[in-house]
Amino acid sequence: MTSGRQALVAWHDYLEHERRTSPRTVRAYGDNVLAYLNFLERHRGEAVTLAALGAITAAELRAYLAFRRTGDDALAPRSLSQSLSSIRAFHRFLDQRLDTPNPSIELVRGPRLKVGLPRPVTEDQAHGLINEIAADPDRDDWEVARDEAVLTLLWGCGLRISEGLSLLRRNAPLGETLRITGKGGKTRIVPVLDAVRDAIDAYVAALPFVLSPDAPLFRAKRGGPLSPRHVQASVQILRGRLGLSDRVTPHALRHAFATHLLGAGADLRSIQDLLGHASLSTTQRYTEVDAAGLMAAYAKAHPHA
Repeated sequence: MTSGRQALVAWHDYLEHERRTSPRTVRAYGDNVLAYLNFLERHRGEAVTLAALGAITAAELRAYLAFRRTGDDALAPRSLSQSLSSIRAFHRFLDQRLDTPNPSIELVRGPRLKVGLPRPVTEDQAHGLINEIAADPDRDDWEVARDEAVLTLLWGCGLRISEGLSLLRRNAPLGETLRITGKGGKTRIVPVLDAVRDAIDAYVAALPFVLSPDAPLFRAKRGGPLSPRHVQASVQILRGRLGLSDRVTPHALRHAFATHLLGAGADLRSIQDLLGHASLSTTQRYTEVDAAGLMAAYAKAHPHA
């Protein structure tokens, strides 16, 4: 008889090899569902089988969510919503691949979330971050060129950190466009600005390591692949030196890419394609940001209006 934990392993394999889900997402999904299985085993006093998962009631799932809202490790509403989303995805897999449907799962609603607006940096802030990199006397010239190239790439092409760091040595020099594989293995084509191409070329020219064509392009100080954490830490230091808020992050450069395009007159469908959003509703959030920016500019220019 298949156990719930064996089903979890099968789901992991499906996400990793068939859906090509990122390792970080697979780990997050797995942790959420493992916590759910652990609760069910304690709640029922026995190991949870595949058949038992098909009979979980809406009341039991609500009890689990209530349990996660309390205690020292209580989840915030957004984390609780993500946990429920993982559980639903797991049960969909059980239905579609292991012939174990459970319609009760869809009856449970998660906490209401306040949808926040994207937090882009301004054009001046983006330029300031990139220009400030060279002011660090402790960085070698090639490290300065690398960090300038990474931030210019994120801003100029609207990439996530993981997408930017996925570039390989054979991708440089960049052409007119760049093929990016984003979330869920979805591929998109983004145009490459001259400023991005020039920054990458300057980095490659200064790079002190000889790389194979399939090696990651961006390297750490000792030659290993550059990590997302390094990029995040670098931006944290830069914004501290410039006196910028903690909202200025590498991901905010991607938001800036979208809002600057929107302000220049690009249509939402094109921006959706460039960002790799699965849903247009996600992209539509940038219209609110752009409208807020226009009103702020108006108020600044006309304080008595």
